[in-house]
Amino acid sequence: MTMPDKVLCKVYRSARRSEMYLYVTREQDLAPVPDDLLQRFGTPELALTLTLTPDRKLARASTDEVLAALRERGWFLQLPPLPDAEIAVIAGRNEKLPRSG
Repeated sequence: MTMPDKVLCKVYRSARRSEMYLYVTREQDLAPVPDDLLQRFGTPELALTLTLTPDRKLARASTDEVLAALRERGWFLQLPPLPDAEIAVIAGRNEKLPRSG
């Protein structure tokens, strides 16, 4: 299946785990997502619908990775960030904290 550069995408949030999201194409919706993943994910709650293009920036996922996964299997699972990674991002934005190194 060949996908155009522009993909209409639905993003679902997990009812079971904070900051876990499932990206699917609007066209296929949840049909390609394996049943065992959906069971672990919990009841999907629609978070947003967006047009995904290669130049669009996503907060915690690589757009290229998401588009590739949608092309290959029809879905992409975004896991929550590790606590240390989240703290590092916040610290990187805080100009009042001393810089190490």
